[in-house]
Amino acid sequence: MAVPILLLLLLFFSIPFSESKLDEDYYKQTCPDFQKIVRETVTLKQAAQPVTAAGTLRLFFHDCMVEGCDASVFIASNHVNKAERDADINQSLSGDAFEVVVRAKTALELTCPGIVSCADILAEATRDLVTMVGGPFYPVKLGRKDGQVSLASKVDANLPKTNQTMDEIIKLFADKGFTIEEMVALTGGHTIGFSHCKEFTDRIFHYSPTTPTDPVINPRFAEGLKKTCANYTTNPAMSAFNDVITPGKFDNIYYQNLKRGLGLLSSDHALVKDPRTLPLVELYSMNQEAFFKAFAHAMEKLGHHEIKTGQQGEVRRRCDAFNTIQA
Repeated sequence: MAVPILLLLLLFFSIPFSESKLDEDYYKQTCPDFQKIVRETVTLKQAAQPVTAAGTLRLFFHDCMVEGCDASVFIASNHVNKAERDADINQSLSGDAFEVVVRAKTALELTCPGIVSCADILAEATRDLVTMVGGPFYPVKLGRKDGQVSLASKVDANLPKTNQTMDEIIKLFADKGFTIEEMVALTGGHTIGFSHCKEFTDRIFHYSPTTPTDPVINPRFAEGLKKTCANYTTNPAMSAFNDVITPGKFDNIYYQNLKRGLGLLSSDHALVKDPRTLPLVELYSMNQEAFFKAFAHAMEKLGHHEIKTGQQGEVRRRCDAFNTIQA
């Protein structure tokens, strides 16, 4: 019997230990109202602030890409540590997104104190909000712990930038285990939400010394962006929708827009210029079901990225502070 038992043990240990602990019913006994409380919280917040869905999706992405899905982006800086939240690229993260998770955490602490991690709340809230605005439903396995490290210095190298080349973006995702297909599908999250003018004004005001506006941008779209962002240097809050056609609906119009010169960011337009990504843009623009299937798969995979379980993390009492003071 020794050999079969050894084979079973080897098979068990070949499964990523962290993923083996995640379960959709993780809180069934310890916090049975978890899903209900999160769903009610996000429904009220989205109804009051329709930008919440897009902001929470972006917050989830920014959290998972740096140190894994461990709510490290929620930690507030203090006199000894500049946390992820205060990295330059995270300055524009949505206050509504932070708030909806904190509201759910507060409600859950009253119902089942010390049980539910902020990381799990963010993962569940993101899925619920994506679904609420028309996106695909996908299962969220639970059991993540909250991380105990949050450093602004780790953020910049782990998130794609709007001015990066497609080679650089593909490599960044590949280094984290994501395929080109998964990268293009995740970028489809730009079908909702907006970007601040500073992220794309080089395309409309300073493209080149002889051509101020990127010639691939739809001319009418470019003129509209110039008016919207006319005062962006004095008002950094100025922004434009990523999907100018259906900005509040999760659909495949984002990909259709790219082919019409309606891509807002340089990194958006790069998807239709690169032969590795163009076929996927074509597919998703024509087949929303294919996009939804790919997006759901990519989000499930993202939600498992470098998670902490067991003793690798903690369940924070409040999302913006570690339970114990970090040296």
